[in-house]
Amino acid sequence: MSIENLDALLKPESVAVIGASTRPGSIGALVCRNLLQGGFSGPIMPVNPKYRAVAGVLAYPDVAHLPIIPDLAVLCTPANVIPELIAALIQRGTRAAIIMSSGLKRERHTDGRTLLEVVCEQAHAVGMRLMGPNSLGMLVSGLGLNASFFHVPGRPGRIAFVSQSGAMCTAVLDWACSKGIGFSHFISLGDMADVDFGDMIDYLGMERDVQAILLYIESIHQRRNFMSAARATARNKPILVIKSGQEPVEIPSDHLPASPLVESDAVYAAAISRAGMLRVYDTHELFAAVETLARARPLDGERLCIIANGVGIGVMAEDSLIRMEGRMASLSATSIAALDRVLPNTWSRTNPVDINRDASGSRYSNVIEILASAREIDAILVLHAPTATADSTEAARAVIDAARNTTTNILTAWLGEGAVAEARGLFHLAGIPTYDSPELAVTAFMHMVRYRRNQEMLIETPNAILQDFSPATATAKLIIENTLASGHTVLNEAEVLAVLSAYGIPTVVTHIAQNPEEAETMALHMRFPIALKILSPDLSHKSDVGGVDLFLNSPKMVLSAARKMLRTIAGKKPEARIHGFTLQEMVVSPGAHELRIGVETDPVFGPVLLFGQGGTIADVLADTAVALPPLNVTLARELISRTQVSRLLNGYRDRKPIDMETLCATLLKVSQMIVDLPQLARLNIDPLFADDKGVIAVGARMTVFRPCDIADESTRLAISPYPNDLEEHWRMPDGRDILLRPIRPEDEPEHHEFIGRLTEEDIQFRFLSVRKFLPHPEMARLTQIDYNREMAFIASAVNPQTAKRETLGANRIFTDPTRNSCEFAIVIRSDLKGQGLGRKMMEKMIDYCRSRKIHSMVGWVSPDNGRMVRFVESFGFSLRLLQSEGLLQATRIIEDLSGEAFKEG
Repeated sequence: MSIENLDALLKPESVAVIGASTRPGSIGALVCRNLLQGGFSGPIMPVNPKYRAVAGVLAYPDVAHLPIIPDLAVLCTPANVIPELIAALIQRGTRAAIIMSSGLKRERHTDGRTLLEVVCEQAHAVGMRLMGPNSLGMLVSGLGLNASFFHVPGRPGRIAFVSQSGAMCTAVLDWACSKGIGFSHFISLGDMADVDFGDMIDYLGMERDVQAILLYIESIHQRRNFMSAARATARNKPILVIKSGQEPVEIPSDHLPASPLVESDAVYAAAISRAGMLRVYDTHELFAAVETLARARPLDGERLCIIANGVGIGVMAEDSLIRMEGRMASLSATSIAALDRVLPNTWSRTNPVDINRDASGSRYSNVIEILASAREIDAILVLHAPTATADSTEAARAVIDAARNTTTNILTAWLGEGAVAEARGLFHLAGIPTYDSPELAVTAFMHMVRYRRNQEMLIETPNAILQDFSPATATAKLIIENTLASGHTVLNEAEVLAVLSAYGIPTVVTHIAQNPEEAETMALHMRFPIALKILSPDLSHKSDVGGVDLFLNSPKMVLSAARKMLRTIAGKKPEARIHGFTLQEMVVSPGAHELRIGVETDPVFGPVLLFGQGGTIADVLADTAVALPPLNVTLARELISRTQVSRLLNGYRDRKPIDMETLCATLLKVSQMIVDLPQLARLNIDPLFADDKGVIAVGARMTVFRPCDIADESTRLAISPYPNDLEEHWRMPDGRDILLRPIRPEDEPEHHEFIGRLTEEDIQFRFLSVRKFLPHPEMARLTQIDYNREMAFIASAVNPQTAKRETLGANRIFTDPTRNSCEFAIVIRSDLKGQGLGRKMMEKMIDYCRSRKIHSMVGWVSPDNGRMVRFVESFGFSLRLLQSEGLLQATRIIEDLSGEAFKEG
């Protein structure tokens, strides 16, 4: 979806209430009352043939009799009349509707479709936006718009709250009003038949009066839209999420065999983090977190120093920080010496800094001044408990004065009630975050830390460790197709290991024997010791049923073990299908760690990648972390770090650190398998041995989808992968081979060099300013793009002097949120102009827009840039001078291959 026509929903100039009523307690009466009392300045038009007026406002018998076309219609009628009302509204030209009715999923139309299917088809055909059904409506404080049947009107503010649950809406609104918390928008999405979280995030992300976005999520319907919108908006303003329902959910797929449960909540957590959002777990934490992020400055680091007027409260805060895996700052000798000069000789001389119960305001300010300038400290938490020997309000004023003179983040917690009420009020007025307890203050600090980490992940530049990786994808696909052609969906172990080998993952050589005698013969030509395993699609944990025997040192031992294995399994699992045995030369590596890499198909977010402890204890320890593909090396390292086993991989005592780069590369290769192989439903590489020499896959199991079960390829992954199909080779007139391809996050260093080699004139015309250097956050924004909603192509070639690749040119396409038009920009190095590269890159942009059915391209050109003016005119762009901007607007309508322009919408 997109934000098309969401202005009509969220910024209407007129509202019709269909089913308006005078009956006390009815939805139609409550909506009319709220609209009329909210202060909305536009026309409010009740519609109901039973009444001449509702709440003193003239009513109309039906939609056709409305005096003007309503931007927004609020439907408060029974479900069975909704389709005909939507049809009437469409005929009048209404562009948005809120459906408060329930039951549209249950009741059916005469043609057998549900009423919801009928309504959605009607609306989608003309671009009408629907919120609901089963919505409680919405508040937009800036318009005085209360198109809801909420029980309280809410307060104005700069926070947008969007909820899937109506009950949560009323509870949060009631709680927030009692706390004096206001909202710019308060929205009940209902069943999200059309307008969903992604649409709302996109829209609210562009609203200037929205400081932060809060989401209450029960489920996500459109994973790609949600992730794309969240990743774009979270770069600019905080998005905080409460996700309800933390129970594990089994993958709903009839043809897949039983397997361990997928931690659905862990997948949601991974998605929220990957998008740069912050997850909290209740409403109190939600609003505490948004207050912290709104009031505090961005953190430069994670080291916290605690100041307290008592040992006990300082230790409580320290314990909470350690429990939440935060970092205590270690005081330097310089800081300790400075504190010695302003504190009694009984002070703690460590962090937490105990300034004693008689601490005056000046003592607080002196200590803060010293610690705020200390390089080893990133944030300060000031704690105060009321005492008979010190004034709580005086201490608060001192902290406020000290905070004005520093850029270091300062958080406070004044404990107690009446004695500290004035101090808390002063902190609120001064914009300093304050909390009721040490634990809440530390939780708030950790919100800042987690938010900082998530934001850094959004802009961190990964290393290109798989730059020349070329998997044998065709081989892997052939193996899978042969399995499916044989009527199976589970690959045998030899086939799985062959797929892994096709992706450059080291595997142990595996042989297949049909029976014990063939296993004995095969063992004659192998090195001992040998591992023997039963070959069966029905046995996930072979060792549990006697299906694995290790360290076999002769052919006769192999024969005996195979015969015994058949007898044992026949007794324990007589229904299991036996396809033979696998024989492997055992990998003996005493110092290796047994790890696990897996792939599961989550019902909401699609394919996900798992990493953790492997071996027979894996299911007991449940030490697994989850990530959404595609990965880069930075994300791979972060995935590994979220497991307990990661602490062992860096080495300890006499065990050497593992080859971390190879392990990360293996995760990236599995990630690429997910992208390349849509049939891949489930993969479990276990054990994966890892040591200082590398990794090797010893055991693996794979399940694949039949073609009819594969999800829509365009949205199969929650995050758009790198589009390999857009890569293209082109030869310049001087013979240089140019690779035209989408930009990658790994290109940032090369892009810095590219911009550094541009002339001032190039930069002036491209960026409309003279800047020879772009800071990392801006450069990350240029190189780390969301392929779902924007595109940037670079022209790359090997420099003959350095033998390294360099960027010669770049273009960029920003698609507007309606996906109907895009803004473009293009820049070529000055020393390469006149060789046709710019023309080739413009053609590639136009072809891309045509393939995505983008209606029009728009760019801005300086009137002084005569070369660019002539260039765009040669491609059929029309030019219009914008007097206010002093720029030329270049516009071109994109046609399809038949020569017809794509229709908007």
